Amino acid sequence: MTDYIFNIITLLGGLALFLFGMDVMGKALERQAGGKLQTILAKMSSNVFKGFLLGLGVTAVIQSSSATTVMVVGFVNSGIMTLKQAVGVIMGSNIGTTVTAWILSLSGLEGESFLINFFKPSTLAPLIGIIGIILYMGKSEKKKGIGTIMLGFMALMTGMDLMSGSMSFLKGEAWFAELMVSFTNPIVGIAFGAILTAIIQSSSASVGILQSLCSTGAVTFGAAIPIILGQNIGTCITAIMGSIGANRNARRAAMVHLLFNVVGATMFAVVFYGVGLFVEWKFLGDAVQAWDISVIHTGFNVVATAVLMPLNGLLVKLAYVLVPHQDTPQKEELLDERLLATPAVAVQRAHEIAGEMAADAAKAMHLAMGLTKKFESGVMEQVVELEDKTDRYEDALNTYLVKLSGMNLSVHDNRVLNTLLYTVSDIERMGDHALAVAKAAKEIQEKKIEFSEQAKGELAVLEQAVLDIVDRTVAAYGSFDREKAMRVEPQEQVVDALVREVKSRHVRRLRDGLCTVEYGIVLEDLLTACERTADHCSNVAVEMLQVVEGKLEAHEYLNALKAGELHESAAYAEQFAKYKARYTFPEEQ
Repeated sequence: MTDYIFNIITLLGGLALFLFGMDVMGKALERQAGGKLQTILAKMSSNVFKGFLLGLGVTAVIQSSSATTVMVVGFVNSGIMTLKQAVGVIMGSNIGTTVTAWILSLSGLEGESFLINFFKPSTLAPLIGIIGIILYMGKSEKKKGIGTIMLGFMALMTGMDLMSGSMSFLKGEAWFAELMVSFTNPIVGIAFGAILTAIIQSSSASVGILQSLCSTGAVTFGAAIPIILGQNIGTCITAIMGSIGANRNARRAAMVHLLFNVVGATMFAVVFYGVGLFVEWKFLGDAVQAWDISVIHTGFNVVATAVLMPLNGLLVKLAYVLVPHQDTPQKEELLDERLLATPAVAVQRAHEIAGEMAADAAKAMHLAMGLTKKFESGVMEQVVELEDKTDRYEDALNTYLVKLSGMNLSVHDNRVLNTLLYTVSDIERMGDHALAVAKAAKEIQEKKIEFSEQAKGELAVLEQAVLDIVDRTVAAYGSFDREKAMRVEPQEQVVDALVREVKSRHVRRLRDGLCTVEYGIVLEDLLTACERTADHCSNVAVEMLQVVEGKLEAHEYLNALKAGELHESAAYAEQFAKYKARYTFPEEQ
């Protein structure tokens, strides 16, 4: 009895270590992959086969088909990916997840040769752990990440080894043998595999547990096959739960995942056991080994994919039947909270939305500047709509970024997050100033204010300088391009100088009776909008430069830059002179 208690404690401890290792390794792999996962999945899955290869590759890297599928559901819900694109990725993820089973099958190695003993978990896990802790204790973020992956792998393999060793007491137990025999009934075996996997929400983990049970010698092919079929069905629970509250296409994506596994398991079972009615499968009574589990798991997913990939359109149609069309329009989530489960992907998505917001603010400014020359009410409405849109984006981004700030991020992602937090309000203010320019243009039109040719020439130069700095800022912001960001601050200084010169010239014309006070009031509104727009562009650019340096002291940076204390100060002075020469006013008459 005492041995039973100690074996159960070891079994549970091994299971805990196994699940912990899998979690640590998976999250560390996600962090190393970073936002590239979104770029790869969303932009390169143009057809089903390409999507299949990408789903396979991404899942093999992050070791979780559930994580991949939940990401896909989030992408579909956000409108980043279409349902058709999602199908191939989902199919590929089912094969990608089998990599874990092959790694875990190392626990079943037997033999006395050096090579076999080297790859046994009892030898390989400590060795990987030693290398992992050395890397983890280093200063490099990349080495720390790789070290974390290796430590997670060590915990996973050690837990697997503990589970396998602790199950030896089950070998002679009649009740356990009878339990394994009951699983040879396809319905019972499939149900058990599905329920176990649904509870722990990981097919890789449940396959690992099954491989551990192989050490008892009581698990036969007849029991293992239906359990594995059930495990593939049970893993769908994560995506189904993740699709709750999502739009119809996202729910259909989760349904495709379920249909693929249910239809695949059903077809496999019908064919396999149907043939068994006429041909005796003699191997079904043989004890299964850990590597046999890997073969069955991989074989099923490969066969199911080969059969169902050509029928992907049918799966989509079935998904439409189960999640029918409704008259109410679908709402695409701007920033899907499902992506928060993969923080690196969520950061990348937030950056993309911030980039779209910046592009809208720039478009609004271009339209508004055009209104000062020729006012059109339809264009004015566009500016108002774009400004409203940037307001909505700011609210959504701030909420999302605050949630992200409490998560475990890599140094790079944390810097990106901080930069977005500091710059989103600046981007929104650029939209506000575009609206201010449009309102000033409306006032000019309503009051029939006429500009002198001299004033028109000066405003044309200033407006062009402002539009150029806005475009340059937006272009840099989309990719955090340091070189482009470096050119923003000197241009902002030029805009400030232009604004001061316009004011001085206006005062002289006002004194000489060439301009009216009424014109001066409108001009002040335009100049304020131009100057502050350039200021916000400067704020955004400086924050981008600071994210590269890993600092956030924007004012100190600017002061040192202008004082010639930084290595880039010379380039700053050169760019300032270049822009000063480019944006020059016509001679006063």
